[in-house]
Amino acid sequence: METIFSLLGIAFSYLIIKNRESLANIFGDAPWMRYVGGPFAFVVIIGILIFFWSITTLTGTDDIFLYPIIYVITFGQMGSTPPAPPPPSF
Repeated sequence: METIFSLLGIAFSYLIIKNRESLANIFGDAPWMRYVGGPFAFVVIIGILIFFWSITTLTGTDDIFLYPIIYVITFGQMGSTPPAPPPPSF
């Protein structure tokens, strides 16, 4: 099921980036969006983040990819080192 959601996330991010003009018009021009490049750039950034999140979930590396974000959100309470990678299986 996780694979299906990851593939749907990739397709969704493609559609977000392809239809960014209509989505940006829905959001409008908020003052805080000017710091990221405007509503069009904001929609593209959201599409790219969904794409990377889908790829990391598909490959099973989401814990490594999201570790810095979770570390900042939890104010460093997770520990001082990232999770250890699994041992080689060869």
